[in-house]
Amino acid sequence: MSRPTPRLAIARWLAAAFVCTGACGALAQPQPSASASPGIYTCTTADGRRLTSDRPIPACNAQEQRVLNSDGSLQRIHPPSLTAEERAAREAAERRAQAERTAQLDAIRRDRNLINRFPNEAAHRKAREASLDTVRVAIRNTEMRLQRLAAERKPLDAEAEFYRDRPLPGLLKQQLDANEAAAEAQRAAAQTQAAELERINRLYDAELDRLRRLWAGAPAGSLGGAQTLPASDTRTGVKN
Repeated sequence: MSRPTPRLAIARWLAAAFVCTGACGALAQPQPSASASPGIYTCTTADGRRLTSDRPIPACNAQEQRVLNSDGSLQRIHPPSLTAEERAAREAAERRAQAERTAQLDAIRRDRNLINRFPNEAAHRKAREASLDTVRVAIRNTEMRLQRLAAERKPLDAEAEFYRDRPLPGLLKQQLDANEAAAEAQRAAAQTQAAELERINRLYDAELDRLRRLWAGAPAGSLGGAQTLPASDTRTGVKN
């Protein structure tokens, strides 16, 4: 048998390489896995019908749908679709949960700030007195104005005695009315200031009760909400 010529050997080698390139390339290509396929949706309706589709089945939107691979194995579970009312309810629940988380964080922050500001009862008592002193000054000023108005009223009343059975002169009546209006305003201010003293004491009492529990070891944010007066700010809103 004659040996092939070099030219014929090269031709055979190229032909074999060409065939391998196609076959071997096909073998080397990654085959798509069953899980990479879109899947087959299947479910059973409320009336007992078993449905299948290559996409989510509208008749089964209210329930889970099984998504199967081409070999029948389970690929995943498609969750139920929510109605507009259900979506609104879920969003409302999420908003409530977020508000609760925010409120809890705020409570923790407030309690920590409270402990930092008042490391002991003496510091808290000093802040209370500073807030009360602001109102006490206003009360003293109101009392002094009332005394001054009362002193101004005496000569006006004495002059009005001469006109007991007659109409008062216009100027005198005007002075008496102005004095009475000013005194009434000061009496109303005194009532407001007395109420403010009570309000401040109530708030500091509640704050002190909270602080005592925090000082005793209660975790910050564990005591619920509390209305507190910014004790680092002695302004009370009371006008002199």
